[in-house]
Amino acid sequence: MDFSTWLLFAQEEAANPEPGGLFPALPFPVLIAIMFGLFYFLILRPQQKKDKNFRTMLEGLKEKDRVVTIGGIHGVVTNVQRDRDEVTVRIDESTGTKIHVGTSAIARLVTDEEKNDKKSA
Repeated sequence: MDFSTWLLFAQEEAANPEPGGLFPALPFPVLIAIMFGLFYFLILRPQQKKDKNFRTMLEGLKEKDRVVTIGGIHGVVTNVQRDRDEVTVRIDESTGTKIHVGTSAIARLVTDEEKNDKKSA
């Protein structure tokens, strides 16, 4: 097939496109709305739920909670100062060493199940 034949074939296809495609009957704005809906339910909504659970965990933080900081330091909460957004964490039981960290530095609470798993391992 030479170039001129190919060019004529391409022009004919452009002039008479065959109906088809993935969603031929849906208009473009509907496709955009579907994409935004999928984006919301697959990405935004789960992240908002995770953020809400994290804020609830920080608001419920109290003394004697076992926590892990974002730096990987394990310790026990000894004081929570909500007005200063600061938490005092005891990181060494034998010497009583404490550090002050911001509440945003708390990554997670250590649950009783996690404590039992570590003891059995």
